[in-house]
Amino acid sequence: MKSFWVKFVTLFFILQIEDACRGSLSIPTRDFSLRLPQAKPTQPETYVCTPLRLDKSSTYYIVGFEPLAEKYTAHHMLLYGCKTPGRKDKLFNCGAMTAKQDDLNSALSPCGSGSHVVYAWALNAPELILPEGVGFRVGGSDSDIDWLVLQVHYASINMIPEEGDNTGVKLRYTNVPQPKSAGVYYSISNGRMPSETVTNVEAACKLQTNSGQVIHPFAFRTHTHELGTAVSGWKVSPDMKWTLLGKKDPQMPQMFYPIADNTTTMTNGDLLATRCTMDNFKDHAVWMGTTREDEMCNFYMMYWVDGTETLSQTICSSIGPPIYSWDGWLLGGGLTNIPDNEASSID
Repeated sequence: MKSFWVKFVTLFFILQIEDACRGSLSIPTRDFSLRLPQAKPTQPETYVCTPLRLDKSSTYYIVGFEPLAEKYTAHHMLLYGCKTPGRKDKLFNCGAMTAKQDDLNSALSPCGSGSHVVYAWALNAPELILPEGVGFRVGGSDSDIDWLVLQVHYASINMIPEEGDNTGVKLRYTNVPQPKSAGVYYSISNGRMPSETVTNVEAACKLQTNSGQVIHPFAFRTHTHELGTAVSGWKVSPDMKWTLLGKKDPQMPQMFYPIADNTTTMTNGDLLATRCTMDNFKDHAVWMGTTREDEMCNFYMMYWVDGTETLSQTICSSIGPPIYSWDGWLLGGGLTNIPDNEASSID
């Protein structure tokens, strides 16, 4: 009998230690795996989504993400926080004008309303653990996020198993209130890259924060397809002082990397300026679009704020080249003091 109680107490303390040591926080956390329910796309370039309705009686804080995906199966995946989903079906097409899974209903986008990017993954990026005290606030009566929607892009269907694919992400969460709220602000650029040229695809947008609110960037992620050679993101102050947030070769694992200087803060009037340097080695022009044959230019800035009010704006967009540029005045950003070489090189 004594041996039983010794084993019981030992097991209890082991479980307590394991629970407390998950992630970077000394708080109890749990894991939940959000996966596609056996997706069976029949065509390349299919986007499919699965929604998860959150508990409105309890607020939760997501503090970590572990991808359950392989680059040979999924081209990339995005996790959205939504007020309402694009559809409530357990699986639905969500790629606008891209290919469709024949037996599924379709929505124009993952969210029907209140769209926020919460997490993004590509190229076998590893897990992400948020800084201590920081969490994405979801569910409950005081959150803007009532649903989570997982979107997966299948550029190829060659590696889809016969029983279907269950790519997804493991969410690490807690119900212990976190003093700092996480958010994602990201840029997206359109445009055209002529054949056999190097083109800078740029965007710049002014932050609009609440009075006195301070934004603390802590991680960044870049995303292009095969033409991208460098992606950089910058804080630009009203007096045109440039501070590097981060830059990477987008052909490397597309994970969230630590910000270049974790003391950097942003506030009302500062700009997020981003550039994707594209080397179009092909014999034809390439446009921005949603398929693997097109290109994309994204820079994701993950940040935290004290309290519960994150940025109301979530996307910075531009019409891209040849019309938009950082230094253009009529249809551009009107920026000066541009660190041109540094913005297009990987040190």
